[in-house]
Amino acid sequence: MKKLSIYAILLSFISSFTIAAEVNIFNARHYKADAELYSKFTNKTGIKVNLINGKAGALEKRMIEEGADSSADLYITADAGRCGAFKAKGMTQGGLISPAIKAAVPSNFRTNHWTGIAKRARIVYYAPDRVSGAELSGLTYESLADPKWKGRLVIRASGNIYNKSLVASLVKNNGKKATADWAKGVVANMARTPTGNDRAQIMAVAAGEADIAVANTYYLALMLSGNKGAEQQAAAKKVKAFFPNQNDRGTHMNISCAALVKGATNKANAIKLVEFLLTPEAQEHFTNNTFEFPMIDGVSPSPLVVNNIGLDFKQDLKTKVSSYGAKQADALEVMTAAGWK
Repeated sequence: MKKLSIYAILLSFISSFTIAAEVNIFNARHYKADAELYSKFTNKTGIKVNLINGKAGALEKRMIEEGADSSADLYITADAGRCGAFKAKGMTQGGLISPAIKAAVPSNFRTNHWTGIAKRARIVYYAPDRVSGAELSGLTYESLADPKWKGRLVIRASGNIYNKSLVASLVKNNGKKATADWAKGVVANMARTPTGNDRAQIMAVAAGEADIAVANTYYLALMLSGNKGAEQQAAAKKVKAFFPNQNDRGTHMNISCAALVKGATNKANAIKLVEFLLTPEAQEHFTNNTFEFPMIDGVSPSPLVVNNIGLDFKQDLKTKVSSYGAKQADALEVMTAAGWK
Protein backbone atom coordinates (compact mmCIF):
# COMPACT_ATOMS: atom_id res chain seq x y z
CA MET A 1 0.00 0.00 0.00
CA LYS A 2 2.80 2.36 0.92
CA LYS A 3 4.57 1.65 -2.39
CA LEU A 4 1.36 2.33 -4.27
CA SER A 5 0.94 5.66 -2.47
CA ILE A 6 4.48 6.72 -3.33
CA TYR A 7 3.91 5.67 -6.94
CA ALA A 8 0.70 7.70 -7.08
CA ILE A 9 2.48 10.75 -5.71
CA LEU A 10 5.29 10.40 -8.24
CA LEU A 11 2.82 9.93 -11.06
CA SER A 12 0.94 13.03 -9.98
CA PHE A 13 4.20 14.99 -9.83
CA ILE A 14 5.27 13.85 -13.29
CA SER A 15 1.82 14.67 -14.68
CA SER A 16 1.93 18.17 -13.18
CA PHE A 17 5.43 18.71 -14.57
CA THR A 18 4.31 17.65 -18.04
CA ILE A 19 1.37 20.05 -17.99
CA ALA A 20 3.59 22.88 -16.77
CA ALA A 21 6.11 22.33 -19.59
CA GLU A 22 3.83 23.69 -22.28
CA VAL A 23 2.38 26.92 -23.59
CA ASN A 24 -0.82 27.46 -25.57
CA ILE A 25 -0.74 30.01 -28.37
CA PHE A 26 -3.84 31.33 -30.11
CA ASN A 27 -2.17 32.46 -33.31
CA ALA A 28 -3.70 34.83 -35.87
CA ARG A 29 -0.51 35.28 -37.88
CA HIS A 30 -0.82 33.41 -41.17
CA TYR A 31 2.81 32.46 -41.69
CA LYS A 32 3.90 28.82 -41.95
CA ALA A 33 7.40 29.89 -40.92
CA ASP A 34 6.12 30.76 -37.43
CA ALA A 35 5.48 27.07 -36.67
CA GLU A 36 9.12 26.32 -37.50
CA LEU A 37 10.15 28.99 -35.01
CA TYR A 38 8.03 27.49 -32.24
CA SER A 39 9.63 24.10 -32.92
CA LYS A 40 13.02 25.69 -32.36
CA PHE A 41 11.80 27.04 -29.04
CA THR A 42 10.64 23.57 -27.99
CA ASN A 43 13.96 22.04 -28.98
CA LYS A 44 15.84 24.61 -26.92
CA THR A 45 13.66 24.62 -23.80
CA GLY A 46 11.67 21.39 -23.75
CA ILE A 47 8.49 23.48 -23.48
CA LYS A 48 5.83 22.15 -25.83
CA VAL A 49 4.01 24.73 -27.93
CA ASN A 50 0.34 24.00 -28.59
CA LEU A 51 -0.62 26.12 -31.57
CA ILE A 52 -4.22 27.03 -32.33
CA ASN A 53 -4.34 28.88 -35.66
CA GLY A 54 -7.21 30.96 -36.96
CA LYS A 55 -8.40 34.38 -38.04
CA ALA A 56 -8.12 37.09 -35.41
CA GLY A 57 -11.86 37.68 -35.07
CA ALA A 58 -12.67 34.00 -34.67
CA LEU A 59 -9.91 33.41 -32.13
CA GLU A 60 -10.90 36.44 -30.07
CA LYS A 61 -14.55 35.38 -30.12
CA ARG A 62 -13.58 31.92 -28.91
CA MET A 63 -11.41 33.23 -26.06
CA ILE A 64 -14.10 35.66 -24.96
CA GLU A 65 -16.82 32.99 -25.02
CA GLU A 66 -14.67 30.45 -23.17
CA GLY A 67 -13.68 32.99 -20.55
CA ALA A 68 -12.01 31.39 -17.54
CA ASP A 69 -12.20 28.01 -19.28
CA SER A 70 -10.00 29.14 -22.14
CA SER A 71 -6.70 27.31 -22.52
CA ALA A 72 -5.03 30.31 -24.18
CA ASP A 73 -1.81 31.62 -22.66
CA LEU A 74 -0.65 33.91 -25.46
CA TYR A 75 -2.57 35.64 -28.23
CA ILE A 76 -0.27 36.43 -31.13
CA THR A 77 -1.60 38.61 -33.92
CA ALA A 78 -0.72 41.31 -36.42
CA ASP A 79 -1.38 44.94 -35.51
CA ALA A 80 -1.18 46.80 -32.23
CA GLY A 81 -4.77 47.93 -32.71
CA ARG A 82 -5.95 44.36 -32.26
CA CYS A 83 -3.92 43.83 -29.10
CA GLY A 84 -5.12 47.14 -27.71
CA ALA A 85 -8.78 46.39 -28.46
CA PHE A 86 -8.42 42.90 -26.97
CA LYS A 87 -6.99 44.42 -23.79
CA ALA A 88 -9.86 46.91 -23.67
CA LYS A 89 -12.28 43.96 -23.57
CA GLY A 90 -10.60 42.79 -20.37
CA MET A 91 -9.09 39.73 -22.02
CA THR A 92 -5.43 40.29 -21.14
CA GLN A 93 -3.45 40.51 -17.95
CA GLY A 94 -0.38 42.39 -16.81
CA GLY A 95 2.95 40.77 -16.24
CA LEU A 96 4.25 40.30 -19.78
CA ILE A 97 7.43 42.02 -18.78
CA SER A 98 10.91 40.95 -17.80
CA PRO A 99 14.38 42.51 -17.94
CA ALA A 100 14.94 40.78 -21.30
CA ILE A 101 11.71 42.12 -22.81
CA LYS A 102 12.28 45.63 -21.47
CA ALA A 103 15.82 45.65 -22.86
CA ALA A 104 14.74 44.39 -26.28
CA VAL A 105 11.54 46.37 -26.99
CA PRO A 106 11.35 50.18 -26.97
CA SER A 107 8.68 51.44 -24.57
CA ASN A 108 6.44 52.83 -27.35
CA PHE A 109 6.10 49.31 -28.79
CA ARG A 110 4.93 47.53 -25.64
CA THR A 111 2.69 47.65 -22.59
CA ASN A 112 2.54 45.51 -19.48
CA HIS A 113 -0.13 43.35 -21.16
CA TRP A 114 1.35 42.91 -24.65
CA THR A 115 4.51 43.56 -26.58
CA GLY A 116 5.69 43.92 -30.13
CA ILE A 117 7.71 41.03 -31.54
CA ALA A 118 8.31 42.42 -35.06
CA LYS A 119 7.73 45.75 -36.81
CA ARG A 120 6.22 46.86 -40.08
CA ALA A 121 5.76 50.26 -41.69
CA ARG A 122 2.70 51.42 -43.65
CA ILE A 123 4.11 53.40 -46.53
CA VAL A 124 3.37 54.81 -49.98
CA TYR A 125 4.18 52.98 -53.23
CA TYR A 126 4.31 54.95 -56.47
CA ALA A 127 4.72 54.55 -60.22
CA PRO A 128 8.10 56.14 -61.02
CA ASP A 129 7.06 56.95 -64.59
CA ARG A 130 3.96 58.89 -63.49
CA VAL A 131 4.95 60.46 -60.15
CA SER A 132 7.68 63.07 -60.08
CA GLY A 133 10.28 63.66 -57.41
CA ALA A 134 8.80 67.10 -56.83
CA GLU A 135 5.39 65.57 -56.06
CA LEU A 136 6.96 63.19 -53.57
CA SER A 137 9.11 65.78 -51.85
CA GLY A 138 7.91 66.22 -48.28
CA LEU A 139 5.06 63.73 -48.75
CA THR A 140 3.16 63.00 -45.54
CA TYR A 141 0.14 60.91 -44.66
CA GLU A 142 -1.63 64.21 -44.15
CA SER A 143 -0.81 65.35 -47.70
CA LEU A 144 -2.53 62.31 -49.22
CA ALA A 145 -5.63 64.51 -48.96
CA ASP A 146 -4.06 67.12 -51.26
CA PRO A 147 -6.23 67.64 -54.39
CA LYS A 148 -3.18 67.00 -56.59
CA TRP A 149 -3.72 63.29 -55.90
CA LYS A 150 -7.35 63.35 -57.09
CA GLY A 151 -8.14 60.10 -58.90
CA ARG A 152 -4.62 58.80 -58.30
CA LEU A 153 -4.75 57.01 -54.93
CA VAL A 154 -5.69 53.44 -53.96
CA ILE A 155 -5.99 52.17 -50.40
CA ARG A 156 -7.81 49.37 -48.61
CA ALA A 157 -11.26 49.54 -47.06
CA SER A 158 -11.97 51.48 -43.89
CA GLY A 159 -12.64 48.27 -41.96
CA ASN A 160 -9.12 47.00 -42.54
CA ILE A 161 -7.21 46.88 -39.24
CA TYR A 162 -4.04 48.36 -40.78
CA ASN A 163 -5.98 51.40 -41.97
CA LYS A 164 -7.80 51.74 -38.66
CA SER A 165 -4.46 51.87 -36.87
CA LEU A 166 -2.99 54.34 -39.36
CA VAL A 167 -5.98 56.64 -39.02
CA ALA A 168 -5.96 56.18 -35.23
CA SER A 169 -2.38 57.46 -35.23
CA LEU A 170 -3.53 60.54 -37.16
CA VAL A 171 -6.32 61.12 -34.64
CA LYS A 172 -3.74 60.85 -31.87
CA ASN A 173 -1.34 63.30 -33.53
CA ASN A 174 -3.70 65.75 -35.23
CA GLY A 175 -7.03 65.46 -33.43
CA LYS A 176 -10.35 63.99 -34.50
CA LYS A 177 -11.68 67.03 -36.38
CA ALA A 178 -8.57 67.49 -38.51
CA THR A 179 -8.50 63.77 -39.25
CA ALA A 180 -12.18 63.85 -40.27
CA ASP A 181 -11.40 66.58 -42.81
CA TRP A 182 -8.37 64.59 -43.99
CA ALA A 183 -10.48 61.45 -44.51
CA LYS A 184 -12.85 63.39 -46.78
CA GLY A 185 -9.90 64.52 -48.87
CA VAL A 186 -8.55 60.98 -49.12
CA VAL A 187 -11.93 59.65 -50.29
CA ALA A 188 -12.09 62.41 -52.92
CA ASN A 189 -8.67 61.35 -54.20
CA MET A 190 -9.42 57.64 -54.55
CA ALA A 191 -9.02 56.18 -58.02
CA ARG A 192 -11.57 53.48 -57.21
CA THR A 193 -13.75 52.16 -54.43
CA PRO A 194 -11.47 50.37 -51.94
CA THR A 195 -11.11 46.71 -52.83
CA GLY A 196 -8.63 43.92 -52.23
CA ASN A 197 -5.69 43.44 -49.89
CA ASP A 198 -2.42 45.37 -49.70
CA ARG A 199 -0.92 43.45 -52.62
CA ALA A 200 -3.97 44.40 -54.72
CA GLN A 201 -3.18 48.08 -54.11
CA ILE A 202 0.40 47.65 -55.30
CA MET A 203 -0.80 45.76 -58.36
CA ALA A 204 -3.25 48.54 -59.17
CA VAL A 205 -0.37 51.01 -59.36
CA ALA A 206 1.66 48.61 -61.49
CA ALA A 207 -1.32 48.21 -63.85
CA GLY A 208 -1.79 51.97 -64.24
CA GLU A 209 -5.10 52.09 -62.37
CA ALA A 210 -3.59 54.54 -59.87
CA ASP A 211 -0.34 56.41 -59.32
CA ILE A 212 0.14 55.85 -55.58
CA ALA A 213 -0.93 53.22 -53.08
CA VAL A 214 -0.77 52.76 -49.32
CA ALA A 215 0.41 49.33 -48.14
CA ASN A 216 2.64 47.65 -45.57
CA THR A 217 6.33 47.22 -46.32
CA TYR A 218 6.56 43.44 -46.16
CA TYR A 219 4.01 42.92 -48.93
CA LEU A 220 6.31 44.27 -51.63
CA ALA A 221 9.13 41.97 -50.49
CA LEU A 222 6.72 39.03 -50.43
CA MET A 223 5.73 39.79 -54.01
CA LEU A 224 9.34 40.24 -55.11
CA SER A 225 10.27 36.91 -53.54
CA GLY A 226 8.17 35.10 -56.13
CA ASN A 227 6.18 33.29 -53.44
CA LYS A 228 2.98 34.80 -54.82
CA GLY A 229 3.64 33.98 -58.47
CA ALA A 230 5.31 35.54 -61.48
CA GLU A 231 2.52 38.06 -62.13
CA GLN A 232 2.82 39.65 -58.70
CA GLN A 233 6.61 39.53 -58.84
CA ALA A 234 6.56 41.43 -62.15
CA ALA A 235 4.08 43.97 -60.76
CA ALA A 236 6.25 44.60 -57.69
CA LYS A 237 9.20 45.49 -59.91
CA LYS A 238 7.17 48.33 -61.48
CA VAL A 239 6.68 50.35 -58.28
CA LYS A 240 8.93 52.19 -55.86
CA ALA A 241 8.63 52.70 -52.12
CA PHE A 242 8.42 56.03 -50.32
CA PHE A 243 8.49 56.68 -46.57
CA PRO A 244 6.13 59.51 -45.55
CA ASN A 245 6.65 62.13 -42.84
CA GLN A 246 10.43 62.08 -42.92
CA ASN A 247 10.58 65.79 -42.09
CA ASP A 248 8.49 65.55 -38.91
CA ARG A 249 7.47 62.64 -36.64
CA GLY A 250 8.55 59.86 -39.01
CA THR A 251 6.85 56.99 -40.84
CA HIS A 252 3.91 55.22 -39.19
CA MET A 253 5.08 52.01 -37.53
CA ASN A 254 3.03 49.03 -36.43
CA ILE A 255 3.83 45.66 -34.94
CA SER A 256 3.04 42.01 -34.69
CA CYS A 257 2.24 41.56 -31.03
CA ALA A 258 2.01 38.92 -28.33
CA ALA A 259 -0.58 39.46 -25.58
CA LEU A 260 -0.70 37.63 -22.25
CA VAL A 261 -4.23 36.25 -22.01
CA LYS A 262 -6.22 36.72 -18.82
CA GLY A 263 -6.18 33.53 -16.76
CA ALA A 264 -3.15 32.06 -18.55
CA THR A 265 -2.11 28.95 -16.64
CA ASN A 266 1.35 28.80 -18.20
CA LYS A 267 2.36 32.40 -17.64
CA ALA A 268 6.04 31.72 -16.94
CA ASN A 269 6.37 29.63 -20.10
CA ALA A 270 4.55 32.30 -22.10
CA ILE A 271 7.08 34.90 -20.96
CA LYS A 272 9.94 32.55 -21.86
CA LEU A 273 8.49 32.14 -25.35
CA VAL A 274 8.20 35.90 -25.86
CA GLU A 275 11.78 36.34 -24.68
CA PHE A 276 12.84 33.72 -27.24
CA LEU A 277 10.96 35.56 -30.01
CA LEU A 278 13.06 38.61 -29.20
CA THR A 279 16.42 36.84 -29.56
CA PRO A 280 18.62 37.48 -32.63
CA GLU A 281 17.95 33.93 -33.87
CA ALA A 282 14.18 34.36 -33.82
CA GLN A 283 14.29 37.91 -35.16
CA GLU A 284 16.38 36.80 -38.14
CA HIS A 285 13.80 34.07 -38.76
CA PHE A 286 11.07 36.73 -38.87
CA THR A 287 12.97 39.07 -41.18
CA ASN A 288 13.98 36.35 -43.64
CA ASN A 289 10.61 34.60 -43.79
CA THR A 290 7.92 37.24 -43.18
CA PHE A 291 9.94 40.25 -44.39
CA GLU A 292 9.05 42.33 -41.34
CA PHE A 293 11.47 44.72 -39.68
CA PRO A 294 13.24 43.36 -36.59
CA MET A 295 12.07 44.57 -33.21
CA ILE A 296 15.53 44.44 -31.68
CA ASP A 297 18.75 46.23 -32.57
CA GLY A 298 21.58 44.37 -34.26
CA VAL A 299 19.47 42.39 -36.73
CA SER A 300 19.15 43.42 -40.37
CA PRO A 301 15.97 43.15 -42.43
CA SER A 302 15.85 40.74 -45.37
CA PRO A 303 18.02 41.76 -48.35
CA LEU A 304 14.78 42.01 -50.36
CA VAL A 305 13.60 44.71 -47.95
CA VAL A 306 16.95 46.50 -47.74
CA ASN A 307 17.52 46.56 -51.51
CA ASN A 308 13.97 47.33 -52.69
CA ILE A 309 12.27 49.19 -49.86
CA GLY A 310 15.04 50.65 -47.76
CA LEU A 311 16.41 50.63 -44.26
CA ASP A 312 17.60 54.18 -43.66
CA PHE A 313 14.36 55.98 -42.78
CA LYS A 314 13.00 57.87 -39.81
CA GLN A 315 10.51 55.78 -37.83
CA ASP A 316 7.75 57.34 -35.78
CA LEU A 317 9.03 56.55 -32.30
CA LYS A 318 6.93 59.30 -30.74
CA THR A 319 3.47 57.81 -31.16
CA LYS A 320 2.82 54.95 -28.76
CA VAL A 321 1.25 52.05 -30.62
CA SER A 322 -1.08 51.53 -27.65
CA SER A 323 -2.97 54.59 -28.94
CA TYR A 324 -4.06 52.61 -32.03
CA GLY A 325 -6.48 50.51 -30.01
CA ALA A 326 -7.54 53.47 -27.87
CA LYS A 327 -8.37 55.62 -30.92
CA GLN A 328 -9.72 52.81 -33.11
CA ALA A 329 -13.39 53.73 -32.67
CA ASP A 330 -12.66 57.37 -33.53
CA ALA A 331 -10.72 56.27 -36.60
CA LEU A 332 -13.55 54.13 -37.93
CA GLU A 333 -16.07 56.89 -37.18
CA VAL A 334 -14.24 59.53 -39.22
CA MET A 335 -13.65 57.16 -42.15
CA THR A 336 -17.29 56.08 -42.21
CA ALA A 337 -18.50 59.66 -42.02
CA ALA A 338 -16.24 60.54 -44.96
CA GLY A 339 -17.82 57.83 -47.11
CA TRP A 340 -14.72 55.65 -46.99
CA LYS A 341 -16.13 52.27 -48.02
